[in-house]
Amino acid sequence: MDPTFRTPKRISGLLFSLLFARLPNPNASLLIHSPAISQVIGRYALTPTAAMTASGSYTATLSIRSGKGSCSHDRVFRFIPLFQSPAAAIRYAIEQGKSYLHLPGLPD
Repeated sequence: MDPTFRTPKRISGLLFSLLFARLPNPNASLLIHSPAISQVIGRYALTPTAAMTASGSYTATLSIRSGKGSCSHDRVFRFIPLFQSPAAAIRYAIEQGKSYLHLPGLPD
């Protein structure tokens, strides 16, 4: 082994993140998510999110999760309507999720 060769010093995680972090994309959407707005209904966990579009309106997304650990299953629904506020988008996603729970075909 070459004696002049040195292994690089460890870079701290924070410094590494600062050096190699991708700059935010100005066209990317802003995602609003809070575990506090998740609802558990029976064996399903409904987690809504709202994302801001480039036009300033919001879209709604809903995750319906069931099971635990390696036996869990997650379905994600993205909705077409646009909303004026993230609260309206989240409310819509929860309402849709509650109606989906009555449909056949959701995972056990």
